[in-house]
Amino acid sequence: MNIKKNKPVIGISIGDINGIGAEVTMKALQDSRLQRMITPVIYGHGKAITYYRKVMEMNDFNFMQVKSIEDIHHKKTNVINVVQDSPEVMPGVETKEAGNMALAALDQAIADLKSQQLDALVTAPLNKSNINSAEKPFVGHTEYLSDAFETKKVLMFMVSDDMRVGLVTGHLPLKSVVENITPESIKGKLKIMLKSLNQDFGIVKPKIAVLGLNPHAGEDGLLGREEEEIILPVVKEFKERGEMVFGPYPSDGFFGMMHQKKFDGVMAMYHDQGLIPFKTVSFENGVNFTAGLPIIRTSPDHGTAYNIAGKNAADEGSMRAAIFLAHDIIRKKMDAAAID
Repeated sequence: MNIKKNKPVIGISIGDINGIGAEVTMKALQDSRLQRMITPVIYGHGKAITYYRKVMEMNDFNFMQVKSIEDIHHKKTNVINVVQDSPEVMPGVETKEAGNMALAALDQAIADLKSQQLDALVTAPLNKSNINSAEKPFVGHTEYLSDAFETKKVLMFMVSDDMRVGLVTGHLPLKSVVENITPESIKGKLKIMLKSLNQDFGIVKPKIAVLGLNPHAGEDGLLGREEEEIILPVVKEFKERGEMVFGPYPSDGFFGMMHQKKFDGVMAMYHDQGLIPFKTVSFENGVNFTAGLPIIRTSPDHGTAYNIAGKNAADEGSMRAAIFLAHDIIRKKMDAAAID
């Protein structure tokens, strides 16, 4: 990790300029604490930032356009133009041009991460449909970054002050979930979660709850046997290793009784099982953290929100939390490196 002498350098890929990404980024960066703690680098285009500064009447939002990461100023908010000409900003409208720019921003940020010019990346929301193509499939940030850094051992980890939820399976159709719930897949995700809780969050002996797949966690086999045949043996194996892993728990009762407060992390079997309760409890300050990557990546837990784009109505809480979490993980890694 290449921590700069004065402040960590955190890149922010702007996402879809027709969504709320630029708005929440600009609002979050007005937090005076962040200006003291980090050097922000926005990957996008100055014209788009200027547009939203005018629309939102944020006349005190100042930034400096630079050609590349080598030219950034540590006392400024920096903007790198990732395309020569910015597409027209059309709040709430899906356009291919905005998708192209969102992908260009992400690709440039990845290049600067690989050259160790960035200490972390925060990704603003984008629209998969105006990026995805037959030539370059795009399922989501997590998968794209996993491919870029040549590792499949990653975990979509939703984090807030109230709960931390990881997913065994991510962006999959529901009909494909069952075949991807295997002892190997659960073990792999649990290992990543345990390591992340220890190294990224500083928890010495993490306590993890594992959810069941079926209603009522299978009801002793009456509603499915995946709990008894796949999930429970994995839980027992980790316990025998001395890890504090428990379950499988019925997800409805688990969250209904707020049992997540008793654990450092919760492992859900599929996307909506984990994200519905997470966003219900933590939507305004939740963060999507990709554990297992060789770099630090966080993101707000919401999408492009086209319906409120350009209306100065978006809440920046999740974006602010994502930037703070990236900073906190950087510092924890610095402290760990100093001890070693």
